[in-house]
Amino acid sequence: MAGMALFRVSLTMNLGDLSGPLLFFGGPYSNLQATNALKNVADELGIPARNIICTGDVVAYCGQPNETVAALRDWGVHVVMGNCEESIGERLDDCGCGFEPGSACDLLSVTWYQFTHTRIDADHRTWMRALPRRIDFRYADKAVAVVHGSINAINEFVFASRSDTELRKQIAAAESDIVVGGHSGLPFSRRAEDKLWHNPGVIGMPANDGTQRGWYSLWNCQDGVINIEHRALDYDAHAASKAMQNAGLVNGYSDALLSGLWPSEDILPDAERVRRAAPIEPHSLMY
Repeated sequence: MAGMALFRVSLTMNLGDLSGPLLFFGGPYSNLQATNALKNVADELGIPARNIICTGDVVAYCGQPNETVAALRDWGVHVVMGNCEESIGERLDDCGCGFEPGSACDLLSVTWYQFTHTRIDADHRTWMRALPRRIDFRYADKAVAVVHGSINAINEFVFASRSDTELRKQIAAAESDIVVGGHSGLPFSRRAEDKLWHNPGVIGMPANDGTQRGWYSLWNCQDGVINIEHRALDYDAHAASKAMQNAGLVNGYSDALLSGLWPSEDILPDAERVRRAAPIEPHSLMY
């Protein structure tokens, strides 16, 4: 098994040159309602699955892990391996999220991880183990790398408050113009000199902004310029919370689906923590 894991560390999928609108999202988090809602958005926009990329953590906090994986696989979008796919696929003892041992996030993860662990079909585990750690492509003559956490680690949290120097080093290590990352749960785009770090956000949990919305991004290109839109996703959060309750997952995360506030902010730097409950507005930038 160790040899197999070593192989997957270097596994990269190259999509070649992409054109037309692109859609990015992260963290379905076993939230079937949010996943189906985003698929409906993509269908309405006419974006084919080949132009859609998920930054990983298909399963996590919510109540329908098996159904969410099945829906995503049936949809046919590209998926980068998240730490949750790595852990569930390899049958590891914990989620590998990178939480500080003994922290609230770490303690809360025990219940949802064990719940997820016991409900994933063997075929879904095989699919998880085969996911790429990185997806590369070119868009508007820019080199783009998609990872789950950072270039260095699948479970490293990268937030908007990272310094330009740190982001520039990460992007240089990727040998790309743009890095698309996930894992942190918060949407943002940050220029680092002439490069860009982009996180489309997640759909399965709110962004700690006091609303029930998830987040995704839509890219379009015109005359060599990329327009990146951070878009909010409305979906039936009450149904998702009810599915958690029916599964016995009555905890801070089932409440968070409705309140829009995380049960713990252990992972957040001070710059992100002070923005708790401040609604994020859809926004865009040109690159």
